[in-house]
Amino acid sequence: MAPPQVAQVLFSRGTTQAVLTQTPNSSAAMARRFHAPAATLLFACLIVALSGCNRFRHEHHDTVYVSARQMYLHDRVAAVSNRVAEVVNGQPLEVLEHGRRFLKVKTQKNEIGWIEERAVIDEQAFQAFDQLGPRHRQDPVVATGVLRDDVYLHLTPGRETERFYLLAANAKVQLLQRASIARITPGSAPASNPNSSANSAAASKQKPAATPTQSAAKPLAKPPDKSPAKTAITPPANPAETPLPPPPPPLEDWWLIRDSQGRAGWLLASRLDVDVPDEIASYAEGQRYVGAYVFNKISDPEAATPDHMVPQYVTILAPPGSGLPFDFDQVRVYTWSVKHHRYETAFRVHPIEGYLPVRVTQGSNGAPTFSFQIASGPSLTTDPETGITRPTAPRTITYEMDDTRARRIGPDQAPIPVSHRPESQPKPTTAAKNAAKKKAR
Repeated sequence: MAPPQVAQVLFSRGTTQAVLTQTPNSSAAMARRFHAPAATLLFACLIVALSGCNRFRHEHHDTVYVSARQMYLHDRVAAVSNRVAEVVNGQPLEVLEHGRRFLKVKTQKNEIGWIEERAVIDEQAFQAFDQLGPRHRQDPVVATGVLRDDVYLHLTPGRETERFYLLAANAKVQLLQRASIARITPGSAPASNPNSSANSAAASKQKPAATPTQSAAKPLAKPPDKSPAKTAITPPANPAETPLPPPPPPLEDWWLIRDSQGRAGWLLASRLDVDVPDEIASYAEGQRYVGAYVFNKISDPEAATPDHMVPQYVTILAPPGSGLPFDFDQVRVYTWSVKHHRYETAFRVHPIEGYLPVRVTQGSNGAPTFSFQIASGPSLTTDPETGITRPTAPRTITYEMDDTRARRIGPDQAPIPVSHRPESQPKPTTAAKNAAKKKAR
């Protein structure tokens, strides 16, 4: 810093006064002059830069997928609102805001509106559905079926389980696995345990009031009875008054299917019809077809087929109804008679307890073979998640077709056990019923 200079100031009285003044350095003065404004400018630039980063930063929002057939987005959640856009099944939506029972979402066309939360599924459920198809991509096809009407695919068997994909009526699907579960209608309570503590408490509340005691008003004491003691006889309990345990809930069948797009899911068995050729559909004899498989074709110049090649089938059938512990109870082979130009039953095994899948292959000598599984004992295992019942130790039964004759081959030559379940027993014919009536007379 430069030394201070002395300046003389002349006052009105003529005296002089010494005043100290300081001459600042030019560089230091410039630094002090622009230090505060430069810091302010730098801070302002930093604020602008940060606001710009926040402006271009993409906020992460959840994604949901429409599970309803179709829905409308509304501009507000109110009794009176306007429709903003229409969304359909499977469409992804970006969640902007969560309400009490509604979600504010944005479509891929930047249409923003509110939708009910029950009409969509979250990302986790969508991933579970998306992985179900690849998981069962290599599963053998048991049969093909046609949907009776529009139907949803469920993640697991059950009417109240998660559902997503909506398949159109008359769509063809591939049947992969069958499961049987208890039918639980919406709003119905599960079967209660009569031995549970809750039921015991409820029963105690419903008990009639106990016989009132005689402490409030005692009658006059009677002289003691000197007659012989009488033994109290308890009347036997009335069987009609004994409460019976509730019957088990009815069972229903579900099929794991795969559609033409490779998507997989569970649907109710009563919502589809198994695809069976019309030529052999009339041979069911009151049973229901589970599957029909072509094992070869035979040439018939008089056949009505375009190439005069007629397919021959091995079929499996089951009794009517649901909830059976097996997949089918009989195997039939239909061969084509070139002489009579019709299908005839060449082989039949019944009643058995068979399990899917049925495999049709070619033997080493070129002859067609088919195989199926039966249980080696009464032990069965049921998957608690899906309800699929399988034998603990399955046996594989194999047959080879020699023209119109089925010959059993393979290492397992043990006898096939006969099923004694009531549903597998043949129903008596009208002639048998009449004969039984005559015999009873």
